[in-house]
Amino acid sequence: MSVGNEDVLKRAIERAREKNIIIPTYEEMRYPEKIPQKIKDELKNIGLWDLHPRNLFRITWKNEPKKFGGNFDGVNFIEFPKELTGVSARIIMLIGKWFPTGSHKVGATFGPLVSLLVTGQFDPTKHKALWPSTGNYCRGGVYDSNLLGCRSIAVLPEGMSKERFEWLKSMGAEIYPTPGSESNVKEVFDKSEELKKFYPDEVVVLNQFDDFGNPTWHYAVTGPAMEEVFNQIKKGNDRLSGLFLTQGSAGTLGSGNYLKEKFPNIKVAAGEALQCPTLLLNGYGVHRIEGIGDKHVPWVMDIRNLDMVVDIDDEDCIRVLRLFNEKNGKVFLKNLKISEDFIDNLELLGISSIANLIGSIKISKYYNFNENDVVMTVATDSMELYKSRIIELHEERGEYNINQAEKDYENVIISQNINWMLELSYYDKRRIHNLKYFTWVEQRGKSVEELEEQWKNENYFKDKFNSYNKWDELIREFNKKVGLINNYL
Repeated sequence: MSVGNEDVLKRAIERAREKNIIIPTYEEMRYPEKIPQKIKDELKNIGLWDLHPRNLFRITWKNEPKKFGGNFDGVNFIEFPKELTGVSARIIMLIGKWFPTGSHKVGATFGPLVSLLVTGQFDPTKHKALWPSTGNYCRGGVYDSNLLGCRSIAVLPEGMSKERFEWLKSMGAEIYPTPGSESNVKEVFDKSEELKKFYPDEVVVLNQFDDFGNPTWHYAVTGPAMEEVFNQIKKGNDRLSGLFLTQGSAGTLGSGNYLKEKFPNIKVAAGEALQCPTLLLNGYGVHRIEGIGDKHVPWVMDIRNLDMVVDIDDEDCIRVLRLFNEKNGKVFLKNLKISEDFIDNLELLGISSIANLIGSIKISKYYNFNENDVVMTVATDSMELYKSRIIELHEERGEYNINQAEKDYENVIISQNINWMLELSYYDKRRIHNLKYFTWVEQRGKSVEELEEQWKNENYFKDKFNSYNKWDELIREFNKKVGLINNYL
């Protein structure tokens, strides 16, 4: 790992001391019971979204589900009833709403910035952290930057939900909207590079698609959280059979590498929008599943760890969005004898979370999973970030009635098919891996040699993801130099 300038490191330490910053280790985010008790006591008086440095310790799946003063409990998750999914498999979804900012992206952005701070490569008195994103990644980055005493820049498509822009503005971030929407990732990259060239001594680009701090966090924290939930809910002959995650930046798919080590027979499936079938057909297009980037293969994505690609119709996600959140949709679900408490919990699913549910249903049908098969997925964020979309759909499509709710339930969920799915052969994986060349070698300056090493060296990704142990050593050393941690031990 690279080491920067000693003077820069000293300034980062001084800024941390000045701003009352203590950085958690990956171990503490994975096992919050190891967080010093005095820090837990402080959290009792801090809101979940507050701009307080102690909220760095709330970058975990195990936050108590409350908006103020919560401490730590087990992993936040829900299990979907079979009456809703129409499949026998047990579908389990980890819930991202109870992270600060309402999304687990505060974890994905933790590693990229902290790794630079603790090695003297980011000067918080001079540099600005630029977060290229199609949504939640820049929100997580701006939030983490604030807690770590750093200035930030958000670059994201202008077509994203207005809630995102309003929140970023409230955080004091510099915001640069780019043309297009969810599918226009290249425009985000181009703007980021433009800003970097224009302000070379000021802007530091932290790209989720090529920074291994993103999937490393999920390997170290999300994967173990899924394993813990499985061990908690399993009965008799239950087996952890499937993991479905939309591709996005491929960060969350880092959890799949962890799970493959623990459960070698698990099927790991990556999803994308049918309207932009990059992994499936080398394709392109525009879609409405906010929260997943596309038209390229992320540099940090371990293609050899995948078993399947699943394409999801964005119209299916929009229809389920209304079913889960419109008044008459909820009335219809109650008529299915689904508990009112569970129906109330459906607001925990944002648009990409709905895509993850649909994908989990599709792989359950494809592999004929039964009641002993457990499928894991995640809710990256909740409806808190998409309320304006419901209003827009109401204006566009009119009143949502019981008849439409029944159609959406039957056609999208119960009758969900196994079309547009590909179980990956060796050559399918090689084809997808080769797509990295066009984005990362031709456009972004990566080397062909490293591209080949990713494919040929079976330890390449394992070594990258296991680096969190070394980062923990550096974080502890950084905290020791800052000196504040001694007051909490």
